[in-house]
Parts: sequence; structure tokens; C-alpha cells
Amino acid sequence: MEHLIARTVIDRQIRDLITPPVEELGFEIVRVRYVDGKKPTLQIMLDKGNNGIEIAECAKLSTTISTLIDVSDPIKNEYNLEVSSPGINRPLTRRKDFGTWEGYDVKIKTNELIEQRKNFKGILRGISKNEILLEVIEGTIGLNFDWIDEASLSISIEKILKESKLEKTHSLNENEFDRIVID
Repeated sequence: MEHLIARTVIDRQIRDLITPPVEELGFEIVRVRYVDGKKPTLQIMLDKGNNGIEIAECAKLSTTISTLIDVSDPIKNEYNLEVSSPGINRPLTRRKDFGTWEGYDVKIKTNELIEQRKNFKGILRGISKNEILLEVIEGTIGLNFDWIDEASLSISIEKILKESKLEKTHSLNENEFDRIVID
């Protein structure tokens, strides 16, 4: 599962470098990705008890991480550093994520061709031994952790708005009314 947090050698070096101070500050590393290209970028996603992190925390962590990387110098060329919360469609990178987000819609991409496909969308039904249980149209299937190339929540703004409206229509509070008269 570690490959979901940090894929490449440089990703793992940076993860190992920043883990102790990040954890000391009360945060967890969700994902580390160095993306080389025209504008190389180091993306670091952090979380605090599955509640995300605030902008001020990102700024503090960015300064800490930047200092550590500058001293150790694992990246020789110029790059942009992005420190962020996992966001609404957070990547699922740790075994515990698949239990925490049980019942939510997810997208999973496998590195193995399974019944002629690599992309799966469904409802996360937890974990069993070394498998992720995913409810798809055909039924509930098990995907071995080693087969997972990418996994993330799949929450649309439309779904959030719909559930928000449903919650409002189903939650009547008697204290919001002056009195109820039944004839």
C-alpha cells in the first residue's frame, strides 16, 4: 500500500525526510508526488484526523517542509512546492482510509486488467483481509490492495447539494415552531 502514498524513489525519500516533523506537529502524510516537467512540482497532501487542514496550517507546514528539503536537497532543480489538504475527492492511500470511508462512492484504477477493465466506480464496502470490497453494478467484488494503482473518493457537488436538501426537508425541529395545532 505504501506505493499509493509515495510511488517513486524521490517521493519515498521526501516522505521519509518529512514524516517525523509532520507527525510531531499532529499531521499525517496522505500523498507525496514529485511531478517533473516544464514546471516541476512537489505535491504533498496532509491530513489531521480525516478533517483536512486549514490554510494557516498549510503555510506553517510548507515552511517546515521547504526548510527540510532545502537542507537535505533531494531535488536538485527548481520546483514548486504545493502543500494541501486532500480535498473533497481525497485520494485513498492508506489501508485505514478504505475502512474510514466505507459507504462512500469511490473511483479505483487497477494496475491489473480485471475482467477486461482497469477502472472501477462503486460504493466502498470496507476491507476484508487483503482486499478492498467494492459494490459495483454486477455486485460486490474484492480488489487486492496490490492491484490498486489509484483510489479516491468520488463526490460530486451535485450529490452534496442533493443530500443537503434532503437533510433539511427531513429534519423538523419542534422548537422552531410557536405551537402545533391538530384539529
